[in-house]
Order: sequence, then C-alpha cells, then structure tokens
Amino acid sequence: MKIKKTNAARILDGLGINYEIKTYEVDEEDLSAVHVAETAGIDIDSVFKTLVARGDKTGVIMAVIGGAEELDLKALAKASGNKSVNMIALKELLPLTGYIRGGCSPLGAKKNYPVYIDSRALTLPQISISAGLRGMQIIIAPNDLVKAVNATVANLTL
Repeated sequence: MKIKKTNAARILDGLGINYEIKTYEVDEEDLSAVHVAETAGIDIDSVFKTLVARGDKTGVIMAVIGGAEELDLKALAKASGNKSVNMIALKELLPLTGYIRGGCSPLGAKKNYPVYIDSRALTLPQISISAGLRGMQIIIAPNDLVKAVNATVANLTL
C-alpha cells in the first residue's frame, strides 16, 4: 500500500532530511501518545507529542515533549520569552494549525509557529512525532527535527 505523503513529510523531503513513516491503527477513544506507542510498537520514551500553547507576548507556540511527560507551562514561558503561557482551547487547534487532535505535527502547520523541543529528545537516537495525520508517525533524528523547524531546545517537562 502506498502511503500518502503529508505536508510534514514533504517538508522533510524538501530539506533532504532522512526519516521513516510508521503507520498504526487509530483508536478514536484513545488518542494518547501511550496508546500510539503501544499500537505502533514504538517505545513510549521515544514518542513525542506536539502541544500548542499561546504566550502573552509571542502568541501561538508549539511544544514537543515526551509522550508520557507533562508540559511545564512556566518552563515553556521562560524558554519562549513570555511571562505566561496557556494551552489553546481544543476548538482552536484546527483553525490555527490545520491539524486535529491526535495528528498535530510541529512540521507543516498553517503558519511557522515557534517550536520548542524538550531537551530530553536530544538524548535519543530517534524520536517519533506525528506526521500530521492520525495513524501516521514520522521517525526522525531529534537534531534533524530541530534543524527542520528551527526549534529552540529547553527543559519543558515537570
């Protein structure tokens, strides 16, 4: 079966960055990163989720953190030069990014929002991020992702 290329994959192709696509069965009742890891057969420690927040100074920003981790909003605010950061409302996700919950990628959103990646990602040889569709992950070297999205690396988890 030919896998449909997502915007995220096309961006990586354009940059000449190596990656692998991994598909998995979607469960609409459980869109958690833990479920993705189990279903796709990927170690949960290497599955990273993309969260979208809004800073009081910068506006919309994206945070890429470990799938089993919890985002530290204070740490994200500090890393992004904001006084405070709050998660966006779920209903804002699609209009802001073009992505739906469970399929939000730091690559290929409607706008090039600033991306912050948790420093733990750089301790791993490869990480798994959403390819921009539910049921599809991109396996990529963390340094390549940092380069692709011009990310800032910081400690972002509790």
